[in-house]
Amino acid sequence: MSGFLSLMLFLAVALALMAGFPVAFTLAGVALLFAGIGAATGHFDPVFLEAFPNRVYGIMTNETLIAIPVFVFMGVMLERSKLAEELLQALAQVMHRVPGGLGIAVMAVGALMAASTGIVGATVVTMGLLSLPTMLRHGYRDSVATGTICAAGTLGQIIPPSIVLILLADVLGNAYQQAQLRMGSFSPETVSVGDLFAGALLPGLGLVVLYMAWLAALAVFRPAAMPATRQDGLEQVSLPRLLGLIAGPLFLIVAVLGSILGGVATPTEAASVGAVGAMLLAAVRRNFDRETLRVTVLQSAKVSAMVFMILIGASLFSLVFRGLGGDEHVESLLHGLPGGTTTALLVVMAALFLLGFVLDFIEITYIVVPVVAPALLALGVDPVWLGVMIAVNLQTSFLTPPFGFSLFYLRGVTPDTVPTTALYRGAIPFIGIQVLMLGLLALWPAVATWLPERLYG
Repeated sequence: MSGFLSLMLFLAVALALMAGFPVAFTLAGVALLFAGIGAATGHFDPVFLEAFPNRVYGIMTNETLIAIPVFVFMGVMLERSKLAEELLQALAQVMHRVPGGLGIAVMAVGALMAASTGIVGATVVTMGLLSLPTMLRHGYRDSVATGTICAAGTLGQIIPPSIVLILLADVLGNAYQQAQLRMGSFSPETVSVGDLFAGALLPGLGLVVLYMAWLAALAVFRPAAMPATRQDGLEQVSLPRLLGLIAGPLFLIVAVLGSILGGVATPTEAASVGAVGAMLLAAVRRNFDRETLRVTVLQSAKVSAMVFMILIGASLFSLVFRGLGGDEHVESLLHGLPGGTTTALLVVMAALFLLGFVLDFIEITYIVVPVVAPALLALGVDPVWLGVMIAVNLQTSFLTPPFGFSLFYLRGVTPDTVPTTALYRGAIPFIGIQVLMLGLLALWPAVATWLPERLYG
């Protein structure tokens, strides 16, 4: 009976979320409802709920999670500074004679913005507003233009410093410790944000290279789909100005990421450096004033409040789920699958891919990953490799028609003259590249684990 209740709890939460109810309150409300049903039927011990205040206090004092609002502030400030707009215009002017040059420039700027903001929706919408009208005006096929923007926007999932990776590091760190304790190790190791950043760096940069290679090949073999950009309407730009535009965000990313990977600063300290650097970049471009600061702080507070309320609701959900014996049932299910670890991984990845159609990455990270990760880690799966696989898998899901979140975000800022089918067609080649990266990671886990091992041993 307890196994049935834990399954119904999970399904009830999924249905309520798909119905459009607020995530945080859905998680907490449905969990309390099933806790009451379980207590009334004798299948749930209310003592489990006594741990909830300690969990909330743990969230409040978690130094890793403090980095989230600071990273959000950094991303919003860079967006408000109009740096992406200036950089895109400059790169487009420099590469105007190159077939496909504008598309490659959009991908480069998208990668920089993804690494700076770490929020898929913000990057896709920003790049859509900035680059889609320009690409269409210069003769780009609508499917190529929209596919390029969607793919560039989803890079924020995997390129560090990424909010997704910070949240995954926190969840996987706890799951890894649980798995080790269950296996009898009473001095468990942990997974840090630096571990996951290092693990995601090579796959993230690899995706950028593969994306650009595809665009270059398309420009060579189908030049009508990506013609060379006409000079009209593009402002002349000097090499020093171009280097100055690139140097700012690049130095910011290197400083933030380098300080974390090098062990010089914690993620929170590095995020603070990034936030100050973003304000300086905005000030240099004369886009930093009291109103900009007010809007940035307000937007950052809204996003951060949403994340932490979801985290609190997910904490209550996981307590009730565990009290109903759900974690034990999931572990026995995965361990009992024919084919062992390989089959368990395939089942979990397929489930995460499908859930990515209806749930946001924050919801998946705090609802699904804590349920399945301990069982997978107990099977001997490397936590860093698992985190990178989950991030790339969700990135693929967010690109896949007809429910991919990136497609929805871009559809909202796309002219009515561009059909929705064009967005679907444009995303397909990039989905193929994503699947290729997942295959490479599955065949050679060292793609994700080599750099963390070299840095941290």
